[in-house]
Amino acid sequence: MQTGMHTDTERCVRAVRSKDARFDGWFFTAVLTTGIYCRPSCPVVPPKPGNMTFYPSAAACQQAGFRACKRCRPDTSPGSPEWNRRADLTARAVRLIADGVVDREGVPGLAARLGYSTRQVERQLLAELGAGPLALARAQRAQTARLLIETTPLPMADIAFAAGFSSIRAFNDTVREVYALAPSELRTRAPRSRPAAAAPGTLSLRLPFRTPLNPDNLFGHLAATAVPGVEEWRDGAYRRTLRLPYGHGIVALTPKPDHIACRLTLTDPRDLTVAISRCRRLLDLDADPVAIDDQLRADPLLAPLVDKAPGRRVPRTVDEAEFAVRAVLGQQVSTAAARTHAARLVTAHGDPVDDPEGGLTHLFPSTEALAAVDPETLAMPRTRRATFTTLVAHLADGSVNPGVESDWAETRARLLDLPGFGPWTADVIAMRALGDPDAFLPTDLGIRRAAAELGLPSTPAALTARAAAWRPWRAYAVQYLWATDDHPINFLPV
Repeated sequence: MQTGMHTDTERCVRAVRSKDARFDGWFFTAVLTTGIYCRPSCPVVPPKPGNMTFYPSAAACQQAGFRACKRCRPDTSPGSPEWNRRADLTARAVRLIADGVVDREGVPGLAARLGYSTRQVERQLLAELGAGPLALARAQRAQTARLLIETTPLPMADIAFAAGFSSIRAFNDTVREVYALAPSELRTRAPRSRPAAAAPGTLSLRLPFRTPLNPDNLFGHLAATAVPGVEEWRDGAYRRTLRLPYGHGIVALTPKPDHIACRLTLTDPRDLTVAISRCRRLLDLDADPVAIDDQLRADPLLAPLVDKAPGRRVPRTVDEAEFAVRAVLGQQVSTAAARTHAARLVTAHGDPVDDPEGGLTHLFPSTEALAAVDPETLAMPRTRRATFTTLVAHLADGSVNPGVESDWAETRARLLDLPGFGPWTADVIAMRALGDPDAFLPTDLGIRRAAAELGLPSTPAALTARAAAWRPWRAYAVQYLWATDDHPINFLPV
């Protein structure tokens, strides 16, 4: 699959006729005779090819006047993997829009974060997605509104503002235009099996993904490295606190065969869209596992690992600055020691939160709070203390920004310029915080041990040369190589 797939009419028609769910999110099918748009896997009888036209985004379909299909609900399909494997202007803009930047800061704020003019950003998004930033943000607001309408008892006025609409009239008009139903009609049609909220501000939803998804290393890694007070594994779910634009939240994520069960408790419902986006990013749910595994399987030494447990994802993060700090705390120490260092910081400098279930106590400290920490109070070697304080200072003043809008190569270069930052630290941040799917860790001890065991070159230079054939998915190769070890990160907790 590749950029601009919607322009390959023959290929799109084949995907629609085969109802192939792997293509959901890659393109959308608009039906000229009915005025609706669908995902490729829509269960209805496919229309004639002459009645189909294809768009790269739901927003483009809506902008062209098409309404979302009530059967396949194309607005709820997994996001396009394209924006997670690229770091160019369009991909960075899409990630920022998913993080709610347009709703909070407008298009000028989006452009400023990207370092381009508003006109340049709009032109680029129109060229690749068929819709500008306002249309993309509007489509996202409509999807959030539908989710709240169908899964919560919230009054419509509360839903309108929680979804990011500026007025109830705009909310009503958009829902009618996109779904051809009034908000009250959407609620009436919603399944009656709606889960009841466990507490005020809590809702349950399903996060879709492309199959296969192997949860072992994904949730195993998050559970094994969980910072006490901020994260925990409880009753088959990974739980953690979230620092969000308008408040904070607590999320519980449970792996299921065909979705991730997500239970969110928010202090401000306006954070819903951002919280969902960050949870999807944390679990790498928009990845295309078939494309990734097919390429890695082409290496005869990797093929048995892929065949044994396909669909491995890269465990990422909900807070890029937090992960960068934790990467430094984990330099040259065990997983248990890194958790201990992080837990001390959390207890001393994190913001306390109230968890109805009792296991979580704090938000991870903000960069501003960490910048004010007295270095002499840090129980770590002097050189690592200097690395920590230097990183935090650069995060606080913005000179190093590992956020979703970051340029991967530039950010990695800036990290390597900091004292105490070698390739391993920069690359693990690139892999799990920046989201670079091609980040590679040839100096990692576990990777070198796995390489030697499999008959791959074990020296960093030779292994990097061999791994060129795995590009642009080397971060996924890392997951398969790590999985050869019996470390707890590779297993779901019992």
